[in-house]
Amino acid sequence: MGEQTGVTFPQEVIDEYAALGVDLPALFSAGHLGTRMGVQIIEASAERVVGTMPVEGNTQPYGLLHGGASAVLAETLGSIGSMLHGGSSKIAVGVDLNCTHHRGARSGLVTGVATPVHRGRSTATYEIVITDEQDRRVCSARLTCMLREVDPGAFQASADVTDVGEPEGGSAH
Repeated sequence: MGEQTGVTFPQEVIDEYAALGVDLPALFSAGHLGTRMGVQIIEASAERVVGTMPVEGNTQPYGLLHGGASAVLAETLGSIGSMLHGGSSKIAVGVDLNCTHHRGARSGLVTGVATPVHRGRSTATYEIVITDEQDRRVCSARLTCMLREVDPGAFQASADVTDVGEPEGGSAH
């Protein structure tokens, strides 16, 4: 559950990070929280990030998909897109996330698709649409990330981005 198998990356991104000795699936994974929640990254580029998450195990007391679980999926996908946009010299740090929950989901998988709204030098904003297995919109989200300069040598094969520096009041994604 939550293993990052079969993630699709553009060849130029694979080449850029391989030159740094970086394990892309580990670096652009869902992280420890996403793994516990069963998030799987299916496709990843700066133009589009796709991931899934099971409803089972991520519900609130009424048996519906928890809104916080949708937020985790949205922030994960938007952060990955932002980091891919920033390239190997930057890290993406979430500064704003909002989610509107349109309908409940009780079972199956939800799928999130993140697409850019704005991709600048210092910030990136992604819209994330989360749908159920019947392709009905469950949640609409928007994430803005600050793009921070980082020494490319700071990336480790383990991809623990918290080691590359975290600004006060923010969290590295």
